Amino acid sequence: MGVKAALPSYELGFYALVVTCAVVYSGSGIFEASRDSMNRKAFREGIKPGWHYFGRKMDVADFEWVMWFTSFRNIIIFALSGHVLFGKICSMTVPQHRAVMYMLYGISAVLGSMGLVYLMIILSHCLVLYSVALAKQKWLCYVAGLCCLASFKVEPFSSWQSGFVTGAFDLQDVLFYGGSSFTIMRCMSFALESSERKEGIYSIFDLLKYNFYLPFFFFGPVMTFDQFHAQVSTRELRRKDDELKNIRVHALLHVGAIIAVDIFFHFFYILTLPSDLKFMNRLSDWSLAGLAYSNLVYDWVKAAVMFGVINTIARLDHLDPPQPPKCITMLYVFAETHFDRGINDWLCKYVYDHIGENHDNVIKELVASVATFAVTTLWLGPCEIVYIWSAINCFGLNFELWVQKFFQQRPFAKLEAKIPEGMSRRIRAVFGAVNFWAIVLYNIPALNSLEFALLVTKRLLLTGFPVSTLSIWFITYCGVQLIKERERILAIEEEKIDKAKVE
Repeated sequence: MGVKAALPSYELGFYALVVTCAVVYSGSGIFEASRDSMNRKAFREGIKPGWHYFGRKMDVADFEWVMWFTSFRNIIIFALSGHVLFGKICSMTVPQHRAVMYMLYGISAVLGSMGLVYLMIILSHCLVLYSVALAKQKWLCYVAGLCCLASFKVEPFSSWQSGFVTGAFDLQDVLFYGGSSFTIMRCMSFALESSERKEGIYSIFDLLKYNFYLPFFFFGPVMTFDQFHAQVSTRELRRKDDELKNIRVHALLHVGAIIAVDIFFHFFYILTLPSDLKFMNRLSDWSLAGLAYSNLVYDWVKAAVMFGVINTIARLDHLDPPQPPKCITMLYVFAETHFDRGINDWLCKYVYDHIGENHDNVIKELVASVATFAVTTLWLGPCEIVYIWSAINCFGLNFELWVQKFFQQRPFAKLEAKIPEGMSRRIRAVFGAVNFWAIVLYNIPALNSLEFALLVTKRLLLTGFPVSTLSIWFITYCGVQLIKERERILAIEEEKIDKAKVE
């Protein structure tokens, strides 16, 4: 109820004004803290020389972002440019065999970058899971797949396998564990889809074509086997209207995002600042809240850029890959929180939806979410911070369902039916604001540190109560109302499209 309820334009304008002023005020505090701490000894590792003519240094605390644009930049440009040219030639000359050509190019790229031993390790895991798929037993596919994944994530098996790869270069560990982990997820998808196939089984070449598609190999996203197989098996390659234009627009947006992040890191040290808790204690509650929120937004931008670049190349190959993650700014529901939509789709299809079914039963939902986060913990690599992240997010997801079920009871349902839809929307937004900050605080430990997350929680809920707590809650409420307004507009547009299709 209240999904399509409209609010007065002046009320929405007031919400937008409040959010804008709060963001500017919080941002000014972070900017001043960044400027004042630029030459602190504690920040020497995280802040390096940048734009000398502006008198600014750059935040380089994020290993991944620095890696992409330094040591990995040339490899990305060379390998993916070669794939685009190779793929274009294949699409024009032998479209019916393009998947085989993609596989050959991918194997060659993996062999050239990581060596023969690594390729043999990957092929051995593919062969093991293909053999398991022949039995057409889903439980066996799960057991074998999770054991193979554990062999890359749990000691001493991970070190034992990585020890076979001779030589050393800056990106060896990143490419080793990235390609290995995504390979296991793809092989599990292949095995599970094969076990559900009524007649026969897919061939080993179908698995190799699926796994060695280079844009997805090292860094994902994971496209489930059924979707990939159906798309690469299409012989008639046709573009949708304005598809190439949309691809070019998205490519330019990704370039713009990269430039924007580079500029941002010269003026806001959102990743380095939380590393010094003594300095953090000097900041206002508003600046701390802004830092916590900014860390989540940045991680979303990073994921959107990485998957966006890869997805652009996949679209040039006539594929429809998983979409980039939904912006954290537009989230206030745990069920929609994910930074990798490919892994999220995989988990939902093979674990969460498989066990939870329609997600109406509280017990099944609890079992499904626990199983999902258990697999996610193994995927991320078992360690203390991952255990904490998994536990609190699993609790958040289930608590969200428990609250929803509680308020769906007959007394509350009757009471809400008597309330005007606009008021119902306002009440729901109040709870949505609490959920929004729960999502932020539950994900900060994994993105930054547990100490920083505890500091922010303490300042916002204890030492900052009631002024900071209630004011930030109200500002978040205003933001949630703006999100709901966007959802309302999209729901109306989708309804119009559905009516047009029926007519």
